Amino acid sequence: MESAPVIIKALEHAGADMIEIGMPFSDPMADGPVIQASSSEALKNGMSLKVLFAQLKDIRKDVGIPLLLMGYLNPVLQYGMERFCFDCRKTGIDGIILPDLPMDVYKKEYAHLFDEFGLTNIFLITPQTKEERILQIDKESKGFIYMVSSSSTTGVKGDFSSKQTKYFERVARMKLQNPIMAGFGISNNNTFETVSRYVQGAIIGSAFVNFLQDVNNIENDIKEFVLKIRG
Repeated sequence: MESAPVIIKALEHAGADMIEIGMPFSDPMADGPVIQASSSEALKNGMSLKVLFAQLKDIRKDVGIPLLLMGYLNPVLQYGMERFCFDCRKTGIDGIILPDLPMDVYKKEYAHLFDEFGLTNIFLITPQTKEERILQIDKESKGFIYMVSSSSTTGVKGDFSSKQTKYFERVARMKLQNPIMAGFGISNNNTFETVSRYVQGAIIGSAFVNFLQDVNNIENDIKEFVLKIRG
């Protein structure tokens, strides 16, 4: 079943403000066991960028909220960066998150393509990112900044530590010009509400992928999931 469009539509109906669509890769360095397993299963089932774009070709007939693709640079380069950007625009994709694409390489080699095809490149920051670097990212960003909540892979980790909270406070005090969206380790209403005190939005990945394994009624179950997160 081509479930991606069905899930995307259900998420918008449930009240999601933006949707990040994963591009499966055989070596997802920043992802934990849940995303790794889902990527592996997707690849075994024949998923590729070509297949993904085919599944999403009519998505803008039904979905109006921002859509982003997140993945790794290698499959995009294999597909061809210009072809990738062209197909993103044709499909209605708004932005791209490529954690392993260095900023200097992006600016030198690919920024003109993103601009030409109307795509926003999303940069990431981590607890180890120095303030000077964060300010540079803020200057170069045109959408939002992805704040990685911890120096680890994606996945459920329980409540945030005091060290993480201090990191959130530090970034909030900088009063950056771009909105901050936090991801990694946000899995329930408690972690959602905690991080929302410091940022403008929260990104939930592993918890949602894990939840999808036991879905019976996509529309109703996804609505319930989103409501539980938002409280």
